[in-house]
Amino acid sequence: MADPARARKLAKRISQIVAHAIEHDIKDPRLNYVTITDTKITADLHDATVYYTVLGENLESTPDHTGAAAALESAHGVLRTKVGQGTGVRYTPTLTFVADSIPEDAKRIEDLLAKAREADAEVARRATGAQHAGEPDPYKAPREEADDDEFADEESRS
Repeated sequence: MADPARARKLAKRISQIVAHAIEHDIKDPRLNYVTITDTKITADLHDATVYYTVLGENLESTPDHTGAAAALESAHGVLRTKVGQGTGVRYTPTLTFVADSIPEDAKRIEDLLAKAREADAEVARRATGAQHAGEPDPYKAPREEADDDEFADEESRS
């Protein structure tokens, strides 16, 4: 088992190597909008999972996830060779590419927050001009102490 700090450094280096190879060495147009977001490596340094996102050409276009996955799978051998040459470790880790779900999760959270803001605005709109259902002061007022004159009258009767 490798040192955790060494594993983190190797994972970061693998991310850099794969990103550089995708940008400069591999000429597949399906990889033009692929971004490497993270890499995790097992404790024995034998298996690396590379997370990636695919962006669209512009904000309105949908990204080509299947094309990017196919391009990464076809370039798998070249990328592993580049990782082996760039890291200098005895055993070159196997690479597994996983589409990162962070952009979709972020969009879902933004949609939920927008829905919550709309609900809050609706509650605030309904609350304007609203009145309480009961009395203005729902708490009972404490009984006032009997005046000294009344107390004196009661004593005299007894």
